[in-house]
Amino acid sequence: MTQTSDVGVLDRSGTDPEQPHKGSSAATPGAQAADAPTDRETSAIPPVRRLTAMAFTMNVLNGMALGVIISLIPGAFLGELLKAVVPHAPWLAVVLQATTMSTSMMAVVIGFLVGLNFSFTPIESASIAIATQFAAGAMVVKDGVMTLKGTGDVITMGLTAALAAGLVLLIGEKTRTYSILVVPVTVVVVAGVAGRILLPYDMAITAAIGRGVEHLLTLQPVVMAMLIALVFSVLILSPVTTVGIALAISISGIGAGAANLGVCAAGFGFAILGWRVNGPGVSVAHFLGSPKMSMATFLSRPKVAIPSMCSAIVCGLVGVLLGIDGTPMSAGFGWAGGVGPLSFMSSHGWQVDAVLKGLVAFVAAPVGFGLLFNHVFKRVVPLVADEDYRLHLD
Repeated sequence: MTQTSDVGVLDRSGTDPEQPHKGSSAATPGAQAADAPTDRETSAIPPVRRLTAMAFTMNVLNGMALGVIISLIPGAFLGELLKAVVPHAPWLAVVLQATTMSTSMMAVVIGFLVGLNFSFTPIESASIAIATQFAAGAMVVKDGVMTLKGTGDVITMGLTAALAAGLVLLIGEKTRTYSILVVPVTVVVVAGVAGRILLPYDMAITAAIGRGVEHLLTLQPVVMAMLIALVFSVLILSPVTTVGIALAISISGIGAGAANLGVCAAGFGFAILGWRVNGPGVSVAHFLGSPKMSMATFLSRPKVAIPSMCSAIVCGLVGVLLGIDGTPMSAGFGWAGGVGPLSFMSSHGWQVDAVLKGLVAFVAAPVGFGLLFNHVFKRVVPLVADEDYRLHLD
Protein backbone atom coordinates (compact mmCIF):
# COMPACT_ATOMS: atom_id res chain seq x y z
CA MET A 1 0.00 0.00 0.00
CA THR A 2 1.51 3.32 -1.04
CA GLN A 3 1.72 5.86 1.75
CA THR A 4 0.43 9.28 0.76
CA SER A 5 1.02 12.52 2.58
CA ASP A 6 -2.30 12.20 4.41
CA VAL A 7 -3.53 9.34 6.54
CA GLY A 8 -7.11 8.56 5.52
CA VAL A 9 -10.00 7.75 7.83
CA LEU A 10 -9.83 4.10 8.75
CA ASP A 11 -12.88 1.91 8.63
CA ARG A 12 -13.68 -0.59 11.41
CA SER A 13 -11.56 -3.28 9.80
CA GLY A 14 -8.54 -1.02 10.15
CA THR A 15 -8.03 -0.50 6.38
CA ASP A 16 -8.05 2.68 4.39
CA PRO A 17 -10.41 2.30 1.43
CA GLU A 18 -9.03 5.40 -0.29
CA GLN A 19 -5.35 4.26 -0.41
CA PRO A 20 -4.00 2.67 -3.64
CA HIS A 21 -3.42 -1.09 -3.73
CA LYS A 22 0.08 -2.51 -3.54
CA GLY A 23 0.09 -3.32 -7.23
CA SER A 24 -0.79 0.21 -8.30
CA SER A 25 1.24 1.74 -11.14
CA ALA A 26 1.71 4.77 -8.92
CA ALA A 27 4.42 2.90 -7.02
CA THR A 28 7.83 4.59 -6.95
CA PRO A 29 11.33 3.38 -6.05
CA GLY A 30 10.60 4.50 -2.52
CA ALA A 31 7.36 2.56 -2.39
CA GLN A 32 8.84 -0.29 -0.37
CA ALA A 33 9.81 2.09 2.40
CA ALA A 34 6.45 3.82 2.14
CA ASP A 35 4.67 0.47 2.47
CA ALA A 36 6.04 -0.02 5.96
CA PRO A 37 3.38 0.99 8.51
CA THR A 38 4.06 4.23 10.29
CA ASP A 39 3.54 4.87 13.99
CA ARG A 40 0.44 6.84 13.10
CA GLU A 41 -1.03 3.92 11.18
CA THR A 42 -0.35 1.36 13.88
CA SER A 43 -1.75 3.57 16.60
CA ALA A 44 -4.91 4.39 14.64
CA ILE A 45 -7.98 2.79 16.16
CA PRO A 46 -11.55 2.57 14.98
CA PRO A 47 -13.83 5.45 16.02
CA VAL A 48 -15.92 3.12 18.19
CA ARG A 49 -12.98 2.80 20.58
CA ARG A 50 -12.48 6.52 20.97
CA LEU A 51 -14.86 6.80 23.88
CA THR A 52 -14.70 8.88 26.98
CA ALA A 53 -16.17 7.54 30.19
CA MET A 54 -19.10 9.91 29.77
CA ALA A 55 -19.75 8.81 26.18
CA PHE A 56 -19.63 5.16 27.22
CA THR A 57 -22.05 5.77 30.10
CA MET A 58 -24.47 7.75 27.96
CA ASN A 59 -24.53 5.01 25.32
CA VAL A 60 -25.57 2.53 27.99
CA LEU A 61 -28.10 4.84 29.67
CA ASN A 62 -29.73 5.87 26.39
CA GLY A 63 -30.06 2.22 25.42
CA MET A 64 -31.65 1.45 28.77
CA ALA A 65 -34.08 4.37 28.60
CA LEU A 66 -35.28 3.58 25.09
CA GLY A 67 -35.40 -0.16 25.77
CA VAL A 68 -37.62 0.35 28.80
CA ILE A 69 -40.16 2.41 26.92
CA ILE A 70 -40.22 0.14 23.82
CA SER A 71 -40.89 -2.96 25.91
CA LEU A 72 -43.49 -1.30 28.15
CA ILE A 73 -45.52 0.60 25.56
CA PRO A 74 -47.55 -2.40 24.20
CA GLY A 75 -48.69 -3.39 27.68
CA ALA A 76 -49.18 0.22 28.74
CA PHE A 77 -51.56 0.93 25.87
CA LEU A 78 -53.43 -2.38 25.75
CA GLY A 79 -52.71 -4.38 28.91
CA GLU A 80 -55.46 -3.21 31.26
CA LEU A 81 -58.01 -2.91 28.45
CA LEU A 82 -57.35 -6.46 27.30
CA LYS A 83 -57.62 -7.84 30.85
CA ALA A 84 -61.11 -6.41 31.02
CA VAL A 85 -62.13 -7.55 27.52
CA VAL A 86 -60.61 -11.06 27.32
CA PRO A 87 -63.25 -12.70 29.60
CA HIS A 88 -65.86 -11.60 27.05
CA ALA A 89 -63.67 -12.11 23.96
CA PRO A 90 -61.38 -15.08 24.62
CA TRP A 91 -59.93 -14.89 21.13
CA LEU A 92 -58.07 -11.73 22.24
CA ALA A 93 -56.08 -13.72 24.81
CA VAL A 94 -53.23 -14.13 22.33
CA VAL A 95 -52.94 -10.34 22.07
CA LEU A 96 -52.73 -10.07 25.86
CA GLN A 97 -50.01 -12.72 25.83
CA ALA A 98 -48.08 -10.71 23.26
CA THR A 99 -48.17 -7.54 25.37
CA THR A 100 -47.15 -9.49 28.49
CA MET A 101 -44.26 -11.11 26.64
CA SER A 102 -43.13 -7.69 25.43
CA THR A 103 -42.61 -6.56 29.01
CA SER A 104 -40.60 -9.65 29.92
CA MET A 105 -38.28 -9.10 26.94
CA MET A 106 -37.11 -5.73 28.24
CA ALA A 107 -33.56 -6.97 28.85
CA VAL A 108 -33.21 -8.24 25.26
CA VAL A 109 -34.31 -4.88 23.87
CA ILE A 110 -32.00 -2.95 26.20
CA GLY A 111 -29.01 -5.12 25.38
CA PHE A 112 -29.52 -4.84 21.63
CA LEU A 113 -30.06 -1.06 21.74
CA VAL A 114 -26.92 -0.58 23.81
CA GLY A 115 -25.04 -2.44 21.07
CA LEU A 116 -26.57 -0.19 18.42
CA ASN A 117 -25.53 2.91 20.36
CA PHE A 118 -21.92 1.70 20.21
CA SER A 119 -22.28 1.02 16.45
CA PHE A 120 -21.54 -2.66 17.05
CA THR A 121 -22.20 -5.29 14.41
CA PRO A 122 -25.41 -7.37 14.53
CA ILE A 123 -23.42 -10.31 15.93
CA GLU A 124 -22.04 -8.20 18.76
CA SER A 125 -25.34 -6.45 19.54
CA ALA A 126 -27.28 -9.73 19.58
CA SER A 127 -24.67 -11.27 21.90
CA ILE A 128 -25.10 -8.38 24.33
CA ALA A 129 -28.88 -8.83 24.15
CA ILE A 130 -28.68 -12.51 25.07
CA ALA A 131 -26.26 -11.89 27.93
CA THR A 132 -28.45 -9.10 29.33
CA GLN A 133 -31.60 -11.21 29.18
CA PHE A 134 -29.93 -14.11 30.97
CA ALA A 135 -28.53 -11.89 33.74
CA ALA A 136 -31.64 -9.76 34.36
CA GLY A 137 -33.61 -12.39 36.29
CA ALA A 138 -36.78 -12.41 34.20
CA MET A 139 -35.89 -15.93 33.11
CA VAL A 140 -36.59 -18.33 35.97
CA VAL A 141 -35.53 -21.98 35.92
CA LYS A 142 -37.52 -24.33 38.16
CA ASP A 143 -37.53 -28.10 37.95
CA GLY A 144 -35.72 -27.88 34.65
CA VAL A 145 -38.38 -25.62 33.13
CA MET A 146 -37.55 -22.10 31.95
CA THR A 147 -40.24 -19.45 32.35
CA LEU A 148 -40.41 -15.69 31.90
CA LYS A 149 -41.59 -13.79 34.95
CA GLY A 150 -41.79 -10.03 35.17
CA THR A 151 -39.23 -7.69 33.64
CA GLY A 152 -36.15 -8.52 35.67
CA ASP A 153 -33.87 -6.12 37.51
CA VAL A 154 -33.16 -2.93 35.55
CA ILE A 155 -29.93 -2.20 37.45
CA THR A 156 -28.59 -5.63 36.50
CA MET A 157 -29.59 -5.02 32.88
CA GLY A 158 -27.55 -1.83 32.76
CA LEU A 159 -24.49 -3.31 34.46
CA THR A 160 -24.52 -6.43 32.29
CA ALA A 161 -24.97 -4.46 29.07
CA ALA A 162 -22.12 -2.15 30.09
CA LEU A 163 -19.85 -5.09 30.93
CA ALA A 164 -20.73 -6.81 27.65
CA ALA A 165 -20.11 -3.63 25.66
CA GLY A 166 -16.73 -3.19 27.31
CA LEU A 167 -15.88 -6.79 26.50
CA VAL A 168 -16.82 -6.32 22.84
CA LEU A 169 -14.66 -3.19 22.66
CA LEU A 170 -11.79 -5.22 24.10
CA ILE A 171 -12.00 -8.28 21.86
CA GLY A 172 -14.13 -7.20 18.90
CA GLU A 173 -11.37 -5.97 16.60
CA LYS A 174 -8.92 -8.67 17.62
CA THR A 175 -11.34 -11.45 16.71
CA ARG A 176 -12.85 -9.87 13.60
CA THR A 177 -12.17 -12.89 11.39
CA TYR A 178 -13.65 -15.30 13.93
CA SER A 179 -16.29 -13.02 15.47
CA ILE A 180 -19.19 -15.37 14.72
CA LEU A 181 -17.45 -18.04 16.78
CA VAL A 182 -15.76 -16.04 19.52
CA VAL A 183 -17.98 -13.05 20.35
CA PRO A 184 -21.30 -14.79 21.19
CA VAL A 185 -19.60 -17.40 23.38
CA THR A 186 -17.35 -14.92 25.20
CA VAL A 187 -20.00 -12.26 25.78
CA VAL A 188 -22.75 -14.64 26.92
CA VAL A 189 -20.50 -16.73 29.16
CA VAL A 190 -18.43 -13.93 30.69
CA ALA A 191 -20.81 -10.94 30.81
CA GLY A 192 -24.02 -12.97 31.12
CA VAL A 193 -22.80 -15.18 33.94
CA ALA A 194 -21.12 -12.27 35.73
CA GLY A 195 -24.36 -10.28 35.55
CA ARG A 196 -26.35 -13.21 36.88
CA ILE A 197 -23.93 -13.54 39.80
CA LEU A 198 -24.37 -9.82 40.54
CA LEU A 199 -28.17 -10.05 40.40
CA PRO A 200 -28.74 -10.77 44.13
CA TYR A 201 -26.48 -7.87 45.08
CA ASP A 202 -28.23 -5.52 42.68
CA MET A 203 -31.58 -6.58 44.09
CA ALA A 204 -30.20 -5.84 47.56
CA ILE A 205 -29.78 -2.22 46.46
CA THR A 206 -33.46 -2.08 45.56
CA ALA A 207 -34.34 -3.69 48.90
CA ALA A 208 -32.23 -1.13 50.79
CA ILE A 209 -34.00 1.74 49.03
CA GLY A 210 -37.30 0.04 49.85
CA ARG A 211 -36.44 0.00 53.55
CA GLY A 212 -35.75 3.72 53.40
CA VAL A 213 -39.10 4.37 51.73
CA GLU A 214 -40.80 2.09 54.25
CA HIS A 215 -39.57 4.34 57.05
CA LEU A 216 -41.55 7.21 55.51
CA LEU A 217 -44.75 5.26 56.12
CA THR A 218 -44.36 5.87 59.85
CA LEU A 219 -44.61 9.65 59.45
CA GLN A 220 -47.69 11.85 59.80
CA PRO A 221 -49.99 11.15 56.79
CA VAL A 222 -49.66 14.53 55.07
CA VAL A 223 -45.87 14.61 55.39
CA MET A 224 -45.68 10.94 54.41
CA ALA A 225 -47.72 11.42 51.24
CA MET A 226 -45.71 14.43 50.11
CA LEU A 227 -42.35 12.72 50.71
CA ILE A 228 -43.36 9.40 49.13
CA ALA A 229 -44.64 11.21 46.04
CA LEU A 230 -41.34 13.09 45.88
CA VAL A 231 -39.25 9.94 46.25
CA PHE A 232 -41.18 7.99 43.63
CA SER A 233 -41.01 10.91 41.18
CA VAL A 234 -37.21 10.58 41.38
CA LEU A 235 -37.03 6.78 41.45
CA ILE A 236 -39.06 6.50 38.24
CA LEU A 237 -36.30 8.47 36.48
CA SER A 238 -33.56 6.17 37.79
CA PRO A 239 -32.59 2.56 36.98
CA VAL A 240 -34.46 1.46 40.11
CA THR A 241 -37.87 -0.11 39.48
CA THR A 242 -40.67 1.66 41.34
CA VAL A 243 -42.93 -1.38 41.02
CA GLY A 244 -40.26 -3.53 42.64
CA ILE A 245 -39.93 -1.08 45.52
CA ALA A 246 -43.70 -0.99 46.04
CA LEU A 247 -43.95 -4.78 46.11
CA ALA A 248 -40.89 -5.18 48.31
CA ILE A 249 -42.37 -3.07 51.10
CA SER A 250 -46.02 -3.99 50.39
CA ILE A 251 -46.98 -0.33 50.30
CA SER A 252 -50.74 0.23 50.34
CA GLY A 253 -53.42 2.75 51.26
CA ILE A 254 -52.53 6.44 51.13
CA GLY A 255 -48.86 5.60 50.69
CA ALA A 256 -49.55 3.62 47.50
CA GLY A 257 -51.74 6.42 46.21
CA ALA A 258 -48.98 8.96 46.85
CA ALA A 259 -46.45 6.74 45.08
CA ASN A 260 -48.70 6.61 42.01
CA LEU A 261 -49.18 10.37 42.06
CA GLY A 262 -45.42 10.91 42.26
CA VAL A 263 -44.94 8.80 39.14
CA CYS A 264 -47.79 10.70 37.43
CA ALA A 265 -46.20 14.03 38.34
CA ALA A 266 -42.91 12.93 36.75
CA GLY A 267 -44.65 11.57 33.64
CA PHE A 268 -46.84 14.59 32.98
CA GLY A 269 -44.08 16.93 34.14
CA PHE A 270 -41.49 15.67 31.66
CA ALA A 271 -44.12 15.51 28.91
CA ILE A 272 -44.89 19.20 29.42
CA LEU A 273 -41.28 20.28 29.97
CA GLY A 274 -40.09 18.62 26.75
CA TRP A 275 -43.18 19.14 24.58
CA ARG A 276 -41.64 21.81 22.36
CA VAL A 277 -38.49 19.86 21.53
CA ASN A 278 -39.75 16.27 21.58
CA GLY A 279 -43.17 16.60 19.99
CA PRO A 280 -46.46 15.00 21.05
CA GLY A 281 -45.57 11.35 20.43
CA VAL A 282 -42.49 11.19 22.67
CA SER A 283 -44.10 13.47 25.25
CA VAL A 284 -47.26 11.36 25.60
CA ALA A 285 -45.09 8.26 25.98
CA HIS A 286 -43.71 9.77 29.20
CA PHE A 287 -46.98 9.31 31.08
CA LEU A 288 -48.73 6.56 29.11
CA GLY A 289 -45.48 4.58 29.03
CA SER A 290 -42.83 5.60 31.52
CA PRO A 291 -40.85 8.78 32.30
CA LYS A 292 -37.88 6.42 32.69
CA MET A 293 -37.23 7.12 28.99
CA SER A 294 -35.63 10.38 30.22
CA MET A 295 -33.32 8.49 32.58
CA ALA A 296 -30.15 9.44 30.72
CA THR A 297 -31.20 13.09 30.69
CA PHE A 298 -31.89 13.03 34.42
CA LEU A 299 -28.68 11.24 35.40
CA SER A 300 -26.53 13.56 33.29
CA ARG A 301 -28.37 16.74 34.37
CA PRO A 302 -30.23 16.12 37.67
CA LYS A 303 -31.61 19.65 37.76
CA VAL A 304 -34.12 18.76 35.02
CA ALA A 305 -36.15 16.87 37.65
CA ILE A 306 -36.62 19.86 39.96
CA PRO A 307 -39.89 21.05 38.33
CA SER A 308 -41.44 17.56 38.42
CA MET A 309 -40.23 17.04 42.01
CA CYS A 310 -42.02 20.21 43.09
CA SER A 311 -45.13 19.08 41.25
CA ALA A 312 -44.92 15.66 42.95
CA ILE A 313 -44.86 17.21 46.42
CA VAL A 314 -48.04 19.19 45.74
CA CYS A 315 -49.70 16.22 44.01
CA GLY A 316 -48.95 14.12 47.10
CA LEU A 317 -50.69 16.73 49.22
CA VAL A 318 -53.71 16.70 46.90
CA GLY A 319 -53.78 12.91 47.08
CA VAL A 320 -53.92 12.74 50.86
CA LEU A 321 -56.59 15.46 51.00
CA LEU A 322 -58.75 13.54 48.51
CA GLY A 323 -58.07 10.17 50.11
CA ILE A 324 -56.36 8.64 47.06
CA ASP A 325 -55.21 5.14 47.93
CA GLY A 326 -53.82 2.09 46.16
CA THR A 327 -52.40 -1.39 46.50
CA PRO A 328 -48.86 -2.85 46.32
CA MET A 329 -49.67 -4.17 42.84
CA SER A 330 -50.74 -0.77 41.52
CA ALA A 331 -48.29 1.54 43.29
CA GLY A 332 -45.38 2.63 41.15
CA PHE A 333 -47.19 2.43 37.81
CA GLY A 334 -48.67 5.90 37.67
CA TRP A 335 -50.51 6.39 34.37
CA ALA A 336 -48.73 3.48 32.63
CA GLY A 337 -51.54 1.39 31.21
CA GLY A 338 -53.95 3.44 33.30
CA VAL A 339 -53.08 1.19 36.27
CA GLY A 340 -52.97 3.92 38.92
CA PRO A 341 -56.27 5.69 38.27
CA LEU A 342 -58.14 2.54 37.22
CA SER A 343 -57.05 0.73 40.38
CA PHE A 344 -58.30 3.57 42.58
CA MET A 345 -61.63 3.96 40.79
CA SER A 346 -62.37 0.24 40.59
CA SER A 347 -61.52 -0.32 44.27
CA HIS A 348 -64.19 2.25 45.13
CA GLY A 349 -66.84 0.67 42.92
CA TRP A 350 -66.67 3.30 40.19
CA GLN A 351 -68.77 5.63 42.30
CA VAL A 352 -69.20 9.12 40.93
CA ASP A 353 -67.23 10.79 43.71
CA ALA A 354 -64.38 8.28 43.29
CA VAL A 355 -64.23 8.91 39.54
CA LEU A 356 -64.20 12.68 40.08
CA LYS A 357 -61.49 12.42 42.74
CA GLY A 358 -59.47 10.17 40.44
CA LEU A 359 -59.70 12.62 37.56
CA VAL A 360 -58.64 15.51 39.78
CA ALA A 361 -55.73 13.66 41.39
CA PHE A 362 -54.44 11.71 38.38
CA VAL A 363 -55.10 14.23 35.59
CA ALA A 364 -55.93 17.76 36.69
CA ALA A 365 -53.33 18.00 39.48
CA PRO A 366 -50.25 16.65 37.63
CA VAL A 367 -51.13 18.54 34.44
CA GLY A 368 -51.96 21.79 36.24
CA PHE A 369 -48.92 21.75 38.52
CA GLY A 370 -46.77 20.54 35.63
CA LEU A 371 -47.73 23.63 33.64
CA LEU A 372 -47.24 25.85 36.68
CA PHE A 373 -43.72 24.66 37.48
CA ASN A 374 -42.83 24.58 33.79
CA HIS A 375 -43.52 28.32 33.74
CA VAL A 376 -41.82 28.98 37.08
CA PHE A 377 -38.54 27.23 36.29
CA LYS A 378 -38.30 28.37 32.67
CA ARG A 379 -39.53 31.94 32.98
CA VAL A 380 -39.67 33.20 36.57
CA VAL A 381 -36.60 31.37 37.89
CA PRO A 382 -34.86 30.24 34.67
CA LEU A 383 -33.24 27.09 36.00
CA VAL A 384 -33.97 24.83 33.01
CA ALA A 385 -34.59 25.30 29.28
CA ASP A 386 -36.48 23.41 26.58
CA GLU A 387 -33.27 21.97 25.14
CA ASP A 388 -32.45 20.31 28.46
CA TYR A 389 -35.28 17.86 27.78
CA ARG A 390 -34.54 16.98 24.17
CA LEU A 391 -34.33 13.21 23.61
CA HIS A 392 -32.32 11.74 20.77
CA LEU A 393 -34.17 8.53 20.00
CA ASP A 394 -33.17 8.04 16.36
